[in-house]
Amino acid sequence: MSSTEESELVLLGAWASMFSSRVEIALAEKGINYKYIEEEHVLDNKSPLLLKHNPVYKKIPVLIHKGKPICESLIIVQYIDDTWKEGYPLLPSDPYLKSQAAFWADYVDKHIYQGAKLIWDSKGEGMQKGVEEFVGYLKVLERELGEKPYFNGESFGFVDIALISYYSHIIADERIGNFSIEKDCPKLFVWATQCMKRESVSKTLADPTKICELLIEIRKKNGLED
Repeated sequence: MSSTEESELVLLGAWASMFSSRVEIALAEKGINYKYIEEEHVLDNKSPLLLKHNPVYKKIPVLIHKGKPICESLIIVQYIDDTWKEGYPLLPSDPYLKSQAAFWADYVDKHIYQGAKLIWDSKGEGMQKGVEEFVGYLKVLERELGEKPYFNGESFGFVDIALISYYSHIIADERIGNFSIEKDCPKLFVWATQCMKRESVSKTLADPTKICELLIEIRKKNGLED
């Protein structure tokens, strides 16, 4: 067994990954110490450690706890909440409220990533349609948020972590797609601003400018950007 695997807690992640970020936010909220290993996050250059611990999907993030891997970011966040009881819970204890949190976190992952991809993977009329569809998904989430400071009510929790992890990418998509979350979804913008005041979030999320540069580089390779 390697020294890495002997560590109590190891996170395999990537700087530009929103899925990696949400695990880091959850760990920070719980005040948990861990070893972070940056993966190159490309299809043809997976580390042996990643391939060993996630042989099915071969992707980050992977949390390795006492040598045992936990994969898929939302599952990892729930595992963190179930395993470490320090601080306040990230998920509600009430079964119905917990089911609703799981529903909305799943909505985020089903629609926000693909919606954003519609923007940075298209141009012209296709991009405009992508922007409209993406903003529509965000408005659904804004209606669910309502007048609450956080999706769970007064406390930052599971759904907030699921969505705020996308925020740097959303800002980058704003720049590429020429739209404004502040204008189109003002309540969601206030929520995001509030979330960004949390140290767990502000110290974890990637610089939106770097994300934008990365997306533009991808767009150029795909012939979508001059």
